[in-house]
Amino acid sequence: MFHFPFEVFFVSLIVLWLSVQLGSFFGKLRPIKEEDDRSDLDLVISASLTMLALIIGFTFSMAVSRYDQRKNYEEEEANAIGTEYVRADLLPAADGAKVRQLLTQYLDQRLLFYTTRDQEQLQTIDNQTAKLQNEMWSAVQTAATTQPNPVTALAVAGMNDVLNRQGYTQAAWWNRIPVGAWSLMTALAICCSILIGYGAHRRKATLFGVLPFLVAIAFFLISDIDSPGRGIIQVAPQNLISLSQSLHSTQ
Repeated sequence: MFHFPFEVFFVSLIVLWLSVQLGSFFGKLRPIKEEDDRSDLDLVISASLTMLALIIGFTFSMAVSRYDQRKNYEEEEANAIGTEYVRADLLPAADGAKVRQLLTQYLDQRLLFYTTRDQEQLQTIDNQTAKLQNEMWSAVQTAATTQPNPVTALAVAGMNDVLNRQGYTQAAWWNRIPVGAWSLMTALAICCSILIGYGAHRRKATLFGVLPFLVAIAFFLISDIDSPGRGIIQVAPQNLISLSQSLHSTQ
């Protein structure tokens, strides 16, 4: 569920609101009468909220670092494809033309990978990408076998870099915030909500929704950044788009 931002928002909002109501219910059963007890509870609530804020901040930092990593790999992937497209001139004419054609098709598939959100279509894109990778490697392998020399080896190394970059990108998309971190953060948020409901001076339902709403927004933002292909904040393949426009304009 943590990979679906809107579900995270609504579920966390409901769960935290119910937690505040549960704390308020306990507060009615056993109200705080002593001033010292009230001071101790306020201290515990303040410390708990501070801890929750720190954990949310650290988790948000984890999500942003993963987002930046995906952006960097998109740039590196575009550079690798563009470099190999130029190095294709080092191959024999027929092999070079075939490699350039395959690279153009491969680039189109990589653009679809970044822009498509339909999971079934993504599976089709992955299959087509793997097929093109095999064809591209076969093309440079044939040229390297026919004419084994340092110049051809340079083109082979460039193709190897293209294939590696796609693997790095896929690994970065699979690198999410651990479920354990989400679980601990959720448990702490529930505890804080119960404490706030229990220690409330005036038990007005309108005010009880403030903390759950704010925390739910924070959870939504973290989940959105950490969920490539599902949320609102996505990695825009600007480098791949620029490369695609450049390659198509030269053909």
